[in-house]
Amino acid sequence: MITKYTAEQRQKYLAELVRQGKSLAVSQLAKTLNVSEMTIHRDLNKLQEQGHIERTYGGVMPAEKMEFEFDFSKRRSANQKAKKAIACQALKFIRPGQRLILDTGTTTLELAYLLKDFENLTVITPSLAVASVLQFSPGIQTVLLGGIIRKGSPDLTGVVTEKVLDMFMVDIAFQGADGIALNGELFNSDMRIAKVDQKMRRRARQTYVLCDSSKIGKIDFASNGSLIEVSALITDNKIDSGHFESLKKTNTQIIISEI
Repeated sequence: MITKYTAEQRQKYLAELVRQGKSLAVSQLAKTLNVSEMTIHRDLNKLQEQGHIERTYGGVMPAEKMEFEFDFSKRRSANQKAKKAIACQALKFIRPGQRLILDTGTTTLELAYLLKDFENLTVITPSLAVASVLQFSPGIQTVLLGGIIRKGSPDLTGVVTEKVLDMFMVDIAFQGADGIALNGELFNSDMRIAKVDQKMRRRARQTYVLCDSSKIGKIDFASNGSLIEVSALITDNKIDSGHFESLKKTNTQIIISEI
Protein backbone atom coordinates (compact mmCIF):
# COMPACT_ATOMS: atom_id res chain seq x y z
CA MET A 1 0.00 0.00 0.00
CA ILE A 2 1.43 3.40 -1.03
CA THR A 3 1.49 5.96 1.78
CA LYS A 4 0.04 9.38 1.01
CA TYR A 5 1.54 12.26 2.98
CA THR A 6 -0.20 15.55 3.63
CA ALA A 7 1.56 18.78 2.65
CA GLU A 8 2.19 19.50 6.35
CA GLN A 9 3.78 16.07 6.87
CA ARG A 10 5.97 16.47 3.79
CA GLN A 11 7.14 19.92 4.82
CA LYS A 12 7.93 18.80 8.36
CA TYR A 13 9.99 15.94 6.93
CA LEU A 14 11.84 18.26 4.54
CA ALA A 15 12.52 20.80 7.30
CA GLU A 16 14.05 18.09 9.49
CA LEU A 17 16.29 16.94 6.62
CA VAL A 18 17.49 20.53 6.16
CA ARG A 19 18.19 20.94 9.86
CA GLN A 20 20.23 17.72 9.86
CA GLY A 21 22.21 18.85 6.81
CA LYS A 22 20.99 15.91 4.71
CA SER A 23 21.11 15.87 0.92
CA LEU A 24 17.94 17.18 -0.74
CA ALA A 25 17.95 15.60 -4.20
CA VAL A 26 14.52 16.55 -5.51
CA SER A 27 14.12 13.45 -7.67
CA GLN A 28 14.88 11.13 -4.75
CA LEU A 29 12.60 13.06 -2.40
CA ALA A 30 9.77 12.88 -4.94
CA LYS A 31 10.20 9.11 -5.10
CA THR A 32 10.43 8.73 -1.31
CA LEU A 33 7.32 10.82 -0.66
CA ASN A 34 5.42 9.53 -3.69
CA VAL A 35 4.78 12.94 -5.22
CA SER A 36 5.97 14.85 -8.27
CA GLU A 37 9.16 16.88 -8.35
CA MET A 38 6.98 19.96 -8.85
CA THR A 39 5.25 19.21 -5.55
CA ILE A 40 8.63 19.00 -3.78
CA HIS A 41 9.60 22.37 -5.24
CA ARG A 42 6.30 23.84 -3.99
CA ASP A 43 6.93 22.41 -0.50
CA LEU A 44 10.42 23.94 -0.43
CA ASN A 45 9.02 27.27 -1.61
CA LYS A 46 6.42 27.14 1.18
CA LEU A 47 9.09 26.46 3.81
CA GLN A 48 11.08 29.41 2.48
CA GLU A 49 8.01 31.70 2.61
CA GLN A 50 7.45 30.68 6.24
CA GLY A 51 11.05 31.57 7.08
CA HIS A 52 12.14 28.02 7.92
CA ILE A 53 14.71 27.56 5.15
CA GLU A 54 16.82 29.58 2.77
CA ARG A 55 17.32 28.35 -0.77
CA THR A 56 20.74 29.00 -2.19
CA TYR A 57 22.30 28.35 -5.58
CA GLY A 58 22.64 24.60 -5.65
CA GLY A 59 21.28 23.91 -2.20
CA VAL A 60 19.11 24.57 0.84
CA MET A 61 20.11 25.70 4.34
CA PRO A 62 18.20 26.20 7.60
CA ALA A 63 17.00 29.75 8.25
CA GLU A 64 17.71 31.44 11.58
CA LYS A 65 14.06 30.99 12.53
CA MET A 66 14.35 27.21 12.22
CA GLU A 67 17.54 27.12 14.25
CA PHE A 68 15.87 29.21 16.96
CA GLU A 69 12.76 27.00 17.07
CA PHE A 70 14.89 23.87 17.27
CA ASP A 71 17.10 25.33 20.00
CA PHE A 72 14.13 26.41 22.13
CA SER A 73 12.45 23.02 21.64
CA LYS A 74 15.68 21.29 22.67
CA ARG A 75 15.96 23.43 25.81
CA ARG A 76 12.34 22.75 26.72
CA SER A 77 12.73 18.98 26.32
CA ALA A 78 15.88 18.82 28.48
CA ASN A 79 14.96 17.36 31.90
CA GLN A 80 11.29 17.86 30.98
CA LYS A 81 9.96 15.30 33.48
CA ALA A 82 11.69 17.18 36.28
CA LYS A 83 10.38 20.53 35.02
CA LYS A 84 6.81 19.21 34.88
CA ALA A 85 7.08 17.78 38.39
CA ILE A 86 8.41 21.12 39.68
CA ALA A 87 5.59 22.99 37.92
CA CYS A 88 3.00 20.67 39.54
CA GLN A 89 4.49 21.45 42.95
CA ALA A 90 4.43 25.20 42.24
CA LEU A 91 0.78 24.96 41.24
CA LYS A 92 -0.15 24.10 44.84
CA PHE A 93 0.66 27.67 45.94
CA ILE A 94 -1.69 29.34 43.46
CA ARG A 95 -5.25 30.38 44.29
CA PRO A 96 -7.99 32.05 42.20
CA GLY A 97 -7.88 35.82 42.40
CA GLN A 98 -4.13 36.04 42.74
CA ARG A 99 -1.74 38.17 40.71
CA LEU A 100 1.38 36.35 39.54
CA ILE A 101 4.65 36.96 37.74
CA LEU A 102 5.93 34.14 35.56
CA ASP A 103 9.57 34.61 34.68
CA THR A 104 11.24 33.52 31.46
CA GLY A 105 12.46 29.95 31.17
CA THR A 106 11.20 26.51 30.27
CA THR A 107 10.16 25.48 33.80
CA THR A 108 7.90 28.51 34.24
CA LEU A 109 6.55 27.69 30.77
CA GLU A 110 5.51 24.25 32.07
CA LEU A 111 3.68 26.05 34.89
CA ALA A 112 1.90 28.24 32.34
CA TYR A 113 0.50 25.12 30.65
CA LEU A 114 -0.96 24.02 34.00
CA LEU A 115 -2.63 27.43 34.49
CA LYS A 116 -4.53 27.47 31.20
CA ASP A 117 -7.87 26.43 32.73
CA PHE A 118 -7.60 28.52 35.91
CA GLU A 119 -10.24 31.12 36.71
CA ASN A 120 -9.67 34.69 37.89
CA LEU A 121 -5.89 35.00 37.65
CA THR A 122 -3.67 37.82 36.46
CA VAL A 123 -0.34 36.71 35.02
CA ILE A 124 2.43 39.21 34.27
CA THR A 125 5.32 37.92 32.18
CA PRO A 126 8.29 39.02 30.05
CA SER A 127 8.08 35.68 28.19
CA LEU A 128 6.52 35.60 24.72
CA ALA A 129 6.23 31.82 25.08
CA VAL A 130 4.26 32.07 28.34
CA ALA A 131 2.01 34.78 26.89
CA SER A 132 1.27 32.66 23.82
CA VAL A 133 0.22 29.72 26.02
CA LEU A 134 -2.14 31.86 28.12
CA GLN A 135 -3.52 34.29 25.54
CA PHE A 136 -6.69 32.26 24.83
CA SER A 137 -7.40 31.32 28.46
CA PRO A 138 -10.71 33.05 29.31
CA GLY A 139 -10.09 33.03 33.07
CA ILE A 140 -6.65 34.61 32.89
CA GLN A 141 -5.71 38.22 32.27
CA THR A 142 -2.25 38.13 30.72
CA VAL A 143 -0.01 41.19 30.91
CA LEU A 144 2.99 41.03 28.58
CA LEU A 145 5.79 43.30 29.74
CA GLY A 146 7.40 45.54 27.15
CA GLY A 147 11.07 45.59 26.30
CA ILE A 148 13.70 44.40 23.86
CA ILE A 149 13.33 40.88 22.43
CA ARG A 150 16.39 38.94 23.53
CA LYS A 151 18.21 37.47 20.55
CA GLY A 152 17.97 33.69 20.51
CA SER A 153 15.19 33.54 23.10
CA PRO A 154 11.48 34.54 23.24
CA ASP A 155 12.01 36.93 26.16
CA LEU A 156 11.72 40.67 26.75
CA THR A 157 14.44 42.49 28.67
CA GLY A 158 15.91 45.91 29.27
CA VAL A 159 15.04 49.23 30.87
CA VAL A 160 11.48 49.23 29.52
CA THR A 161 10.82 45.82 31.09
CA GLU A 162 12.14 47.03 34.42
CA LYS A 163 10.14 50.31 34.29
CA VAL A 164 6.87 48.52 33.47
CA LEU A 165 7.43 46.12 36.38
CA ASP A 166 7.40 49.14 38.69
CA MET A 167 3.70 49.57 37.87
CA PHE A 168 2.71 46.31 39.57
CA MET A 169 2.64 44.56 42.92
CA VAL A 170 1.86 40.83 42.87
CA ASP A 171 1.17 37.97 45.25
CA ILE A 172 3.76 35.52 43.91
CA ALA A 173 6.67 35.58 41.48
CA PHE A 174 7.86 32.31 39.98
CA GLN A 175 11.42 32.51 38.71
CA GLY A 176 13.84 30.19 36.99
CA ALA A 177 17.63 30.13 37.29
CA ASP A 178 20.46 29.14 34.98
CA GLY A 179 22.56 28.16 37.97
CA ILE A 180 22.47 28.04 41.76
CA ALA A 181 25.77 27.99 43.64
CA LEU A 182 26.02 25.84 46.75
CA ASN A 183 26.04 28.97 48.92
CA GLY A 184 22.61 29.85 47.48
CA GLU A 185 23.75 32.49 44.99
CA LEU A 186 21.41 32.73 41.97
CA PHE A 187 22.73 33.09 38.43
CA ASN A 188 21.47 33.94 34.94
CA SER A 189 23.30 33.59 31.64
CA ASP A 190 22.30 37.15 30.66
CA MET A 191 22.90 40.23 32.85
CA ARG A 192 19.73 41.87 31.54
CA ILE A 193 17.61 38.94 32.73
CA ALA A 194 19.43 39.11 36.08
CA LYS A 195 18.34 42.74 36.55
CA VAL A 196 14.74 41.91 35.65
CA ASP A 197 14.74 39.01 38.12
CA GLN A 198 15.97 41.30 40.90
CA LYS A 199 13.15 43.73 40.17
CA MET A 200 10.55 40.92 40.10
CA ARG A 201 11.40 39.87 43.63
CA ARG A 202 10.94 43.43 44.85
CA ARG A 203 7.48 43.57 43.26
CA ALA A 204 6.24 40.28 44.78
CA ARG A 205 5.11 39.38 48.29
CA GLN A 206 6.51 35.87 47.81
CA THR A 207 8.99 34.41 45.34
CA TYR A 208 9.53 30.77 44.43
CA VAL A 209 12.56 29.69 42.42
CA LEU A 210 11.80 26.78 40.09
CA CYS A 211 15.01 25.01 39.14
CA ASP A 212 15.71 21.41 38.14
CA SER A 213 18.56 19.67 39.93
CA SER A 214 20.90 19.71 36.91
CA LYS A 215 21.46 23.45 37.47
CA ILE A 216 22.26 23.22 41.18
CA GLY A 217 25.94 23.54 41.98
CA LYS A 218 26.54 25.47 38.76
CA ILE A 219 27.65 29.07 38.32
CA ASP A 220 26.69 31.15 35.29
CA PHE A 221 27.56 34.62 34.01
CA ALA A 222 25.42 37.06 36.00
CA SER A 223 24.57 36.90 39.71
CA ASN A 224 21.09 38.20 40.56
CA GLY A 225 20.86 37.56 44.29
CA SER A 226 20.52 34.71 46.75
CA LEU A 227 18.08 32.08 47.93
CA ILE A 228 17.85 33.93 51.23
CA GLU A 229 15.69 36.49 49.37
CA VAL A 230 13.02 33.95 48.32
CA SER A 231 10.27 31.98 50.03
CA ALA A 232 11.40 28.59 48.74
CA LEU A 233 13.36 26.69 46.12
CA ILE A 234 11.39 24.02 44.28
CA THR A 235 13.56 21.35 42.69
CA ASP A 236 13.39 17.62 41.90
CA ASN A 237 14.36 14.49 43.78
CA LYS A 238 17.43 13.89 41.60
CA ILE A 239 19.29 16.58 43.55
CA ASP A 240 22.70 15.45 44.79
CA SER A 241 22.58 14.78 48.55
CA GLY A 242 25.68 16.90 49.13
CA HIS A 243 24.16 19.79 47.19
CA PHE A 244 20.97 19.48 49.23
CA GLU A 245 22.88 19.64 52.51
CA SER A 246 24.85 22.69 51.35
CA LEU A 247 21.70 24.57 50.32
CA LYS A 248 19.99 23.75 53.63
CA LYS A 249 22.66 25.89 55.34
CA THR A 250 21.13 28.96 53.66
CA ASN A 251 17.99 28.35 55.80
CA THR A 252 15.90 28.45 52.63
CA GLN A 253 12.91 26.14 52.41
CA ILE A 254 13.64 23.46 49.80
CA ILE A 255 10.64 21.69 48.32
CA ILE A 256 11.39 18.41 46.57
CA SER A 257 9.25 17.24 43.63
CA GLU A 258 9.04 13.54 42.88
CA ILE A 259 9.71 12.70 39.24
